Amino acid sequence: MINIKYLLPGLALVLMASGCQKYKDQIAGQQDEISKLNIDLSELTDGREVLLGEVDGLEANVAALDEKNRQLEARILTLVDYMRELETALEKLGGDKDSMAAKYQTTLDEQQKLIDEMKRKQAAAQARLDTLKRLLGKFKSLIAGGKLNVRIRNGKLTLELPSAVLFDSGKAEVSESGLATLGEVAGVLSQIKGREFQVAGHTDNVPMTSGRFKDNWELSTARSVAVVRALQEMGVRPKNLSASGYSEYQRMVANDSKEHKAQNRRIEIILMPNLDELPDMSELEKEIK
Repeated sequence: MINIKYLLPGLALVLMASGCQKYKDQIAGQQDEISKLNIDLSELTDGREVLLGEVDGLEANVAALDEKNRQLEARILTLVDYMRELETALEKLGGDKDSMAAKYQTTLDEQQKLIDEMKRKQAAAQARLDTLKRLLGKFKSLIAGGKLNVRIRNGKLTLELPSAVLFDSGKAEVSESGLATLGEVAGVLSQIKGREFQVAGHTDNVPMTSGRFKDNWELSTARSVAVVRALQEMGVRPKNLSASGYSEYQRMVANDSKEHKAQNRRIEIILMPNLDELPDMSELEKEIK
């Protein structure tokens, strides 16, 4: 196949010799378009690799829980065999078989509780993995367009939207294009049952210069509230929404360049864990009392 990149310069020389300025301009425009498409393709490829890496990490966690479950089940079988051996020995020695059997039955019950807990955690991990895969599919166009990222941060599934997608510089009103993006997000969130969503606003470290907002605390909080109100109007249940502002203090990267500052200016929509996914606090409660 002939590569057009190598034909265009030669063709441009021929047209230059013939004085066809019109065609030289068209060729230059096509070269610019090819360069832009190559850049877009590179950025989309990088984004896809990051998301695939996050999915692989969750699948590895599920596999590790599976292996732990198999180990615990094998341990129970070992304990059962050991108890049978003890029963035989007690019969020969005339010991208290019933007392020993009760002791080891208690041990078996405790091990079974551990297995049940591991299975519960495995099911929860699988559910979170399935949720991530579904979201990746539903948000495919937004991710490809650079309007949205899906990440796992601190064990929570997080939708990340650059502030430039939603707001004009220094403003807290969602732009028309931002509302269109939030409309697609709201269409998915409204279908997720039994989950709460925390909207978090983040800024870079550039001090505020406008009179409307005193500092980045006020700007980040005002933006998160604006997104919450927009999502509510678009059909997401308000009882499932909350807003928070973190100013410049939860940065993604150092604020050492224009690009990095833009990355830190963002809105995050965090899928909060259900109560049954939280650790058991009963033992800690006993210690407090």
